[in-house]
Amino acid sequence: MTVAYSLADGVATIALDRPEVRNALNFEMCEALLAATTRAAADEARLVFVRGNGPVFCGGADLKERQGKSEQWIRERRLKAFAAYEALEALPMPCIALVHGAAIGSGVEIAGACDFIVATPEASFRTPEAQRGTVGATQRLPRILGKRLAKDLMFTGRALMADEAREAGFVCRVTADLDGAVAEIAAAILKAPPLALRLAKRAIDAGIERDPHGAKQLEIAAIEEQLAAGQWMGKT
Repeated sequence: MTVAYSLADGVATIALDRPEVRNALNFEMCEALLAATTRAAADEARLVFVRGNGPVFCGGADLKERQGKSEQWIRERRLKAFAAYEALEALPMPCIALVHGAAIGSGVEIAGACDFIVATPEASFRTPEAQRGTVGATQRLPRILGKRLAKDLMFTGRALMADEAREAGFVCRVTADLDGAVAEIAAAILKAPPLALRLAKRAIDAGIERDPHGAKQLEIAAIEEQLAAGQWMGKT
């Protein structure tokens, strides 16, 4: 297994599970992430946590896996990773990344695809793709951090530590007690109406890509959907 999936009391946990190689992302893990997101949706989970088993969140792509592979295989592997990131991003329910230790390359993409990130004080984020002679992590990160900081990280390969990542808006919370944060977040989200959370997530994610008028129309559409479902002001 490259990904461990569990569900308890409406909370799904997707754990990267290759600790012996620092949770390096390989083809199998990409497919397992896709399967886990499908399962979370089918289980009607109300909340998803994404975390890494072992000493780090994710040490990046499994570079050894590429040795001896064809150009076509490498292309397919990269596209499979994009599909996995997009599947996390497209989950209809809140999806939160819990990052400890290093998140490198693919790890930054996985964390960035979640709705927000909770990190430990020693967590770090690096996108050294260009330093390694490849291309990746060039789209999602600039949209969150802004292009100048994203270029700094990409061109130099330096690490963005947890506190700086919070100041830059990539990380929302820094805590030494991830389990405590999980309990607090889960308690808050599970007491909220699921439809309202899903509609809010959809309106934010789609609205940020539109002009103010188009974004307002998305919110109005969400309000209409909520009213049609007979849910407003806590009414169910």
